[in-house]
Amino acid sequence: MATIDLDKMLEKIKDSQWALADIDWEAPGADKISPEQWPKLKAFMSDLMWIEHVGARGFAAMAKKAPTDTLREIYTYFHAEEQRHANAEMALMRRWGMLDGDELPEPNINLRLTIEWLDRYSDDMPLEVLGSVIPMLEIALDGALLKFLLEEVDDPLCHEVFAKINGDESRHLGVDFHVMEMLGRGKLHQLAVKTIGTVANPKLILGVLAYAPLLNKMRDNIVAMGLKEERLYDAMNKYERIGGRTEEGRRNPWFQIISQHGKMVVNRSHPYHVPVDALVKLTSYIPSRAVGPVPTWVRGLTWRTTA
Repeated sequence: MATIDLDKMLEKIKDSQWALADIDWEAPGADKISPEQWPKLKAFMSDLMWIEHVGARGFAAMAKKAPTDTLREIYTYFHAEEQRHANAEMALMRRWGMLDGDELPEPNINLRLTIEWLDRYSDDMPLEVLGSVIPMLEIALDGALLKFLLEEVDDPLCHEVFAKINGDESRHLGVDFHVMEMLGRGKLHQLAVKTIGTVANPKLILGVLAYAPLLNKMRDNIVAMGLKEERLYDAMNKYERIGGRTEEGRRNPWFQIISQHGKMVVNRSHPYHVPVDALVKLTSYIPSRAVGPVPTWVRGLTWRTTA
C-alpha cells in the first residue's frame, strides 16, 4: 500500500457517496433467510449495527483532533458513512422482519457500556489511541464478519448493500493505515513517554474495562454462529502486516500494543481470557437501566430512506 494523497482521497470519497434511497428494499430475496438462521442472524445484525455506530462516534472524535483540514473533512465523511452503514443494516433487519416500525435493536450490556464510555470520554482521547484502535476493528469487520455474513446469507440485496459498505470500508482502511504511519513519526523516546502517560489515564482504563469484555463476548458469539477462528487470526495478521509494513508504522507504540492485544483476543487458550471472561460474567448482571438512557447521537439511527 503506497502513501495516500489525502486530497485525492477526499475527492474520491465525495464521488463515492450513496444513499439508502439508491437501493430497492422491496426487491425479491427477503424470504431466503431460513427459520434456523433467523434468531442468530438477528443478534449478529444487531451487534454489527451498533459496532458501526460505535465507529461513527470514534470518527467524530478523531475529526476534532485531526492535524489538517483535509483529514478533518475525511473523518467527518467517515462519521456519516458509518452512520449510513448502521442505517442500511437496520433496513436489512426490517426487510427480514426483525424490527417493527421505528424500533431500534437492543444493544447488549457490553455495547451499552462501550457506547457510554465513548459518549463521555472519546473526545478526550488522543488521536494516537483512536487512530490505532479503529483500523483493528475495521479489519475485523471487513476481513472476518462481513465475509462470513455474505457466505451465510443468500438474499441478493444483502450482497448489494454490503458491496457498497465494503467500498466505503476499503477507503477507511487506506486512510487509517496512512494515519497510523503518521503517528509513528517523531523521536521514539517522545512517543514512548506520551504513550505511558496515556496508558495511565483513568479514562482510558475505564475504556479498556468496557472494550475488553465486549470483544470477548462478540468473539464467542460469532464463533458460535460458525465463523472459523482462522478468519480472526487472518484479520489480526492483516492488521499487523499492513500496519507494520513501514518503519514509521512499526514505531507507533499503539500499533504494537493493539497488535499484541489482538493476538490475545483471537487465541482462546491465552490466559488473558480468564480475567476478561470474569468481566463478561460480571457485566451481565448490570441492569440496562443502571447505565442510563442511550446518548442523544443514537437518535440519528433510522432505516428510513429519507434520512
